[in-house]
Amino acid sequence: MSRAVNSLARRLAFCFVATAMAAALAAPAAAKKQPADPIVQVSGGNIKGTREDGVYTFKGVPYAAAPVGERRWAPPAPVKSWRGVRRADKIGAACIQKPGLSDANGGYPGPISEDCLFLNVWTPTADASAKLPVVVWIHGGAYVFGSGGVAGYSGAPSAKKGVVYVSLNYRLGALGFFSHPATLSRHGGAMNFGLLDQVAALEWVQANIAKFGGDPSNVTIMGQSAGGKSVMAHIASPLSRGLFHKAVAMSVYVLPDATAEKAGEVAAAVANAVGLDGGKASLKSLLRVPAKRFATIDDKAAALGPTPIIGDAMTPQSIAETFRKGEEARIPLIIGNTSDDGSVIAAFGVDPAAMVEQLGAAGVGLKLLYPNMSEEERARQALRDIVFTMNPRWVADNHSKRASTWRYYYDYVAENDRTALPNGAPHGYEVAFMLDTLDYAEGDASRYTQADRAIASGMSDYLIAFAKTG
Repeated sequence: MSRAVNSLARRLAFCFVATAMAAALAAPAAAKKQPADPIVQVSGGNIKGTREDGVYTFKGVPYAAAPVGERRWAPPAPVKSWRGVRRADKIGAACIQKPGLSDANGGYPGPISEDCLFLNVWTPTADASAKLPVVVWIHGGAYVFGSGGVAGYSGAPSAKKGVVYVSLNYRLGALGFFSHPATLSRHGGAMNFGLLDQVAALEWVQANIAKFGGDPSNVTIMGQSAGGKSVMAHIASPLSRGLFHKAVAMSVYVLPDATAEKAGEVAAAVANAVGLDGGKASLKSLLRVPAKRFATIDDKAAALGPTPIIGDAMTPQSIAETFRKGEEARIPLIIGNTSDDGSVIAAFGVDPAAMVEQLGAAGVGLKLLYPNMSEEERARQALRDIVFTMNPRWVADNHSKRASTWRYYYDYVAENDRTALPNGAPHGYEVAFMLDTLDYAEGDASRYTQADRAIASGMSDYLIAFAKTG
C-alpha cells in the first residue's frame, strides 16, 4: 500500500511539474507583460505614457516645432529635441481661439496657447510588433475653435476595440489660414497652415506609430465638420498622398473654398482689426501682435469662414474641382451627414428663409419637394440638404468611380433627448455615437439608455471594421 501511494504521488508530482513547465513556456506567446508606464522613443526624444481606463495613453506629444516668433505663418518645422524622458500624461495646449467657444460647442479644449502643435495617442498594447490599424481623428470647429483634447474625442473606446487612435491640434483662425502680402512673400506662398499642420501630424504618425503598436501602412483619417472638410482636403491634396489609406468624412458642408483674392481681403481686414495698416502691414509688425489678440477680433470682414484657401501647394485647386476631375486619391471612403445638420447653418450667418426667398421662382419647386410643412420648416430642411445632404451624395457619386465608397445618413437621437431635439440629430451629435464616447463627452452620461449605448457600440464597430479592413 505504501509503495502504491508513493508511486501515485510521484506520478502526480511529475504531471504537476510538466504542466507548470508547459504553461511557463507558453506564457510569452500568449501575452507579453505590459509595463505600467511605458517609455517610447519618438521624434524629439523619449516620452512616458500612462495606463488609463484599460489602455495606454500618451498625451500632449509635440509633433512639430512651436509655431511662434518667426515660425508664425510658416509651414510646421521638425519638432525640437528634448533631453531625458518627457511626461506625456496631460493634454497639450489648444491652438489660439476665442475662449469659451469650444466649451459651448462640444467641450473644453484645454489651455490655449500659440505653442499648440500636440497630439495624443491611445493604444491597447505597448508591443511595438503588434501592427494594429491606426485611426487619426481631426477635430471640427469651423477652423476657429476646438482641439484634439476635447473629452468627447477620447480614443479609449477605440483602443479597447483593437486600434491605435491619434487625435491632434492644428492652427486655427487667422493664425491657421492667412493670405497677406507680407506672409505670401516667404515659404512659397503657403496659406493653409492649419492643413499643413495636419500633414505634419500624419508624417509623424508614419515615422512613429509603429512604436505604439500601430501599422503605418494601415492608417484611416476621420473628421467631422471642419475636420471632415480637412479629410476631403487631404484626399484631394498632392501633399498628403501616401500618408493614409482610408477616410471617413462626417458632415462635410458644400461651402466653396476661399479664393486667394477673398483670403487677401480678409487678411487685410484682420490686420486692420489688430491696429495695423491693412494690406500694407509689414511682416515684422504682424509678428509682434500678441497671439491672443487674433482671438478677440469681432469683425465679419475679418472672418474667412470654415474653408481652406485655393492657390498654395496644399490646395492648388478647389477640393470640388479635384473630385470633379477624378484626380483625388483612390482610397476607400465613408461620407455622410445628420438629419438636422442644418442646426448649424445660422452659425454660418445664413438665414434659411431669406435664402429661399432669394431663390425666387426656383423656390416654388421646394413646395413640391417639401410638402405639408410651414415655410420656416421648408426653408430649414431645404438649406440642410443644399449645404449638407447633397454634398456627400455628389462626392460619393464621383468618388465611387475610383474607389469603394459608402454614404450614410445619421438620424438616431438618444431616447431622453427626443423631446428637446424634434428635428432629428443636430450638427455634431453623431460624433459621440460614432466614436462610442457617450461616457466621455461632457454632459450627463446617465441620461443614455441601454438602447443608446447599443447604437453607439454598433456605429463604432462599423468604423473600427472599416479601419481594420476597408
